[in-house]
Amino acid sequence: MGCIVEPMHFADALTERIARTSPVCVGLDPQLGKLPADLPKDCDGVKVFCMGIIDAVSDVASCVKPQLAYFEILGWEGMKVFWEVCAYAKGKDLVVIADGKRNDIGSTCEAYADAYLYEGSPVDALTVSPYLGSDGITPFIQRCTENEKGIYIIVKTSNKSSGELQDLPVGDEVVHEHLAQLVESWGMHHIGPKTNLSCVGAVVGATYPEELKYLRTLMPHIPFLIPGYGAQGGTAEDTKWGFLPDGTGAIVNASRSIIYASEGKDWKEAAGKAAEGMAKELTKILEND
Repeated sequence: MGCIVEPMHFADALTERIARTSPVCVGLDPQLGKLPADLPKDCDGVKVFCMGIIDAVSDVASCVKPQLAYFEILGWEGMKVFWEVCAYAKGKDLVVIADGKRNDIGSTCEAYADAYLYEGSPVDALTVSPYLGSDGITPFIQRCTENEKGIYIIVKTSNKSSGELQDLPVGDEVVHEHLAQLVESWGMHHIGPKTNLSCVGAVVGATYPEELKYLRTLMPHIPFLIPGYGAQGGTAEDTKWGFLPDGTGAIVNASRSIIYASEGKDWKEAAGKAAEGMAKELTKILEND
């Protein structure tokens, strides 16, 4: 009989995976119109594409982040592919983050949490929106603590219009700064025994490095998911402010710059090389900091 592997606190498991690989998180955004020419433009093509990308990056990336919208648009068959892709990634020892930005209150919020963060789910973490306040966060945290899962709460996003709401003044601070303090307070009671990091994470974009730097001081126990690297204009230098002084505590996501690195038959090889290049950039920045 094989030995039973006990589930590990999300932040501890993620940190161990990063130590074996890199802080690279590869976003799986399978748009039909952008699939390689040799793949069918349907669910079968999406499945082959995502699994091919996973094969290409599994030795260098710590995580993959399938974007639910690109599977949902394909109907029930697309959602079947989503779960198959998540299970395949887990089989490759990757941490799987479902990017759905879910949120609600009451039994609806509990249903969202149970849909993705159940015991044995191939999804390790889920992105969530905080707009409804703690009522819309508590059920997710409960599932995280029960089932050794994680969440990433949207705090400061990488898009150009994020400041329309996230930068509005609230007394002596702005919305995203106030939210960061809430996230730290929500997360500090759910710290991993090995890392001093919570199962409650935050999404903070690389395209606003000054904000990223300050938000790290407000959330010392919170693991960061940093989007905006690559196609959105964020650099490795920008992302370094999201890491803790010891170089841990963050993953950096890239989607288009990796998965669409080539439109030709070498698309898998190109994705692997792009992920390797990104990992080297991040490692160099962290080592030189």
